[in-house]
Amino acid sequence: MVAEEVLSILKKDFDLPVETKVADEDSLFRLLVPIVHRMLDREFERLLQICYRIDIGEEKLKKILHESPPENMAEELTRAMIDRQVQKIEIRKKYSK
Repeated sequence: MVAEEVLSILKKDFDLPVETKVADEDSLFRLLVPIVHRMLDREFERLLQICYRIDIGEEKLKKILHESPPENMAEELTRAMIDRQVQKIEIRKKYSK
């Protein structure tokens, strides 16, 4: 399941407990949004480091941070992180064959 793979990659970045589980991508999204929201307010530099490590892309990150309404920023950043991790997993699977 892709959501579990993404979660296992992101657990370390977000200091999530090892036993954290998700059923699907939607539950992963719901788990991460409040964490990202809190980090936007309290740990912005760390959040930026995570975004760069995940490799969201500078242009996409700037667009979200500068053009998104503040109330949607956490959701858009979370979606970008999940989408990028899914993309990386799919690329790895494609080229590992």
